[in-house]
Parts: sequence; C-alpha cells; structure tokens
Amino acid sequence: MGSIGIVGGGVVGLCTGIELLDAGHQVVIVDDDAEGAAASWGNAGHIAVEQVEPLASMSMVRSLPQRLFLRGGPLGFPPSAMAEWVPFGLRLLAAARPARFRAGCAALAPLLAGSMPAWTSLVERIGAPELVRLNGHFVLWHGERAAREGRAGWLASETGSAQVHDVTQAERELLSGLGARPVAGAIRFSGSGQIADLGELRQSLRHAFRQRGGVLVAQRGELRMAGNRVEIGGVDAEQVLVCAGVRSRELMEHLGHKVPMIAERGYHVRADASHWPADLPPVVFEERAMIVTRYRHAVQAASFVELGKVDAPADPRKWERLERHVAELGLPITGPFQRWMGCRPTLPDYLPAIGRSTKAANLYYAFGHQHLGLTLAPITARLVTAMVAGGQPELPLSPFDIQRFA
Repeated sequence: MGSIGIVGGGVVGLCTGIELLDAGHQVVIVDDDAEGAAASWGNAGHIAVEQVEPLASMSMVRSLPQRLFLRGGPLGFPPSAMAEWVPFGLRLLAAARPARFRAGCAALAPLLAGSMPAWTSLVERIGAPELVRLNGHFVLWHGERAAREGRAGWLASETGSAQVHDVTQAERELLSGLGARPVAGAIRFSGSGQIADLGELRQSLRHAFRQRGGVLVAQRGELRMAGNRVEIGGVDAEQVLVCAGVRSRELMEHLGHKVPMIAERGYHVRADASHWPADLPPVVFEERAMIVTRYRHAVQAASFVELGKVDAPADPRKWERLERHVAELGLPITGPFQRWMGCRPTLPDYLPAIGRSTKAANLYYAFGHQHLGLTLAPITARLVTAMVAGGQPELPLSPFDIQRFA
C-alpha cells in the first residue's frame, strides 16, 4: 500500500484518514486548524439523513423573499460579497431546474441511506459508540398555520431512511414546557441522530488516527505540480487527497479545476446546559430557522445562511438575533453566550465533490459537503478509500465529479 497525504483535518479528512489506515495505507494529514475552529466542530451535531432533497430547488428559490435576513429570515446576502454570491446564485438557479433537482435527489439518497450505518460502524471501530445518539430529532411550530403547513410539507417530502411521526401527548407537553408558549404542532423524526459532543468527536477521531499510525502535521497544506503529479509542500506522499473545506477551492483552482464554491457561513451561540433536558434530541424551531442541540456540557442554538467571503469578519447582528430568538421563545438557555461563526463549503447544486482529478495523476478530492459534512463524512471516507484502491466504490461517483462545472 502507498502513502497518502490528506490536506484538511476536519471531520471528512479524519474519517477518511482512519478508513485509509484500516485499509493498510500510510497516511499523513496536513492541517493548520490547531484550535478546532472549522465548521466540522461548530455545527449543529445533527446526522441529517432526512435531507435527501438538495437545497438547490425551485421551492427554495420561490421562498427566498420571505427568508431574507432583512425581513427577519435566516438568509443573508452581504453587499460586500456580491461578486461571490451573484454568480453562485445564477448557477444555483440552473441547478434548481426540475430535471437537475431530481438528479440531485437520486444522487443524495443512497449517500444519506448509508450515512448512519457508516457512522455507527466507525464509532464502534474507534471504541467510542456513545458518541452517536440514534434518537432522531423534533421539529415544532408555535403558530397554527405554520404547524399545518409545516407538517404537510414534511409529510410530502422525500426523507430517505428517516421517518416522520406525530409526537405523543407526553412529547408535546415536554416541548411546550421548554418555552413561554405552548407549541401548536410538532413532529418527531426517527432514523436521524446526533453527535453527543463535537469536541469529544474531534479528540476521539484524532486519537484513533494516531493510534493506527497516522501522522498529523500542523501546517497549512500547499500543493504544487511536478510533471503530471501533485506534491504537498514538506510532505512525502505518493497520492494526495484534498478535503480542506472552503479552502479546497483555491487549492483545486490553482491546479486548473473549476470550483464554483462559496463560503456559506453559519452562526451559533452556546451556553450552560444545566437547564436543558439532558436526553432531549435536537429541536428545530422551524419558524425561526433555528436548531437547538444539547451536547454533554453545553446547549447550542444555531441558524443562518450567509453567502459571503471566507475571511470576512462575522456579522454580530446574527448572534444578536439568535440570542433574541432564545429570549423571545422563553427557552431555558441563559448566558453568558459563547459566539461562533464558521464556513460551510457549498457548491451551487448542493452536492459534494468526490472523485479523481483529471489534472494530476495522483490527486483525489472530497469536499463541498455543505450542510451535510458531518452527516456524510464516514460514507465519503469509504467511497474515497475504495477509489484510491482502484476498486469499485459501493455507490457511483459520477454525480459528484468536479468536472460537472468545467
């Protein structure tokens, strides 16, 4: 087996590194995120197997005016980033056409169907099965009309291996007891799940990677062409895998690929968890486009889709609105709040990029997982490992080829 250098040590990079090591490869991960500040470690912790329908859809496009941040919604288009989101939006419109949307659903469905089994297998193999909770999640509404329309919308949606159920009376009372107002309606998903604690997940994955003989190099990965092959500066590797999140764009475009990816920035606030039920699955407050997740030592409220620049400063109004949502709903979450912002790597058709480069003989890639990076990390790792070995991956990778944007 050969040596493989992975650029990017987020959840996709670490899961893939472990999978490659278990297959007999020598693996080095190059990553400069010493503090674990990337989106992999600040998301909602939700294993979202129900999100089979790509966000690039005509229904989403039609709802844009109501979703704008300026109108109280979760979607922000910073004027300073217009040069980024205008071309991205035009590509998204093309990807939202019915035929492309149906193709996207067909591509995502088997990926998501395999994601929970891949997660449970991985955490068992690294000796941390308690990190994955298989207890579904809730979606609730406080307005009667929103409850009727929201429930009907989910029942009519394709949710893959997840199932939608009406809540029991006891569950409804529990959810109503979270805030100042009783809920008008709620549903519970089964088949979805969550990570018990993202910080512990990162530590466990890094430990398992090192324990298997993997090497972590704390530096920024830089690629250069040497003939028809790619090299990582300062690292001896026969093959190279790019899974560096939003930074994958500059790495891949430097090598000649077209990567119309945008930084889809998300925000969260965290606080002490002592007043939030310890065993409560994630709760989506759909009217506020907010998901609240209980981790081991904190409770987190997350929201917002901000199409912007990777390095632009955070918009404090997003955190302020999140904290206002918490207060207005009367949720048992009290400050002081820890504030975080991270960048999801999003391609305009809301499908990941997984494949082998046509520009360099030894280059592979796995990035652009948008909201589903956490969900799809272990199944992506299995696909990449099969591809690197020259075998036939368990799922077709043609829908995820980056050449679709050439």
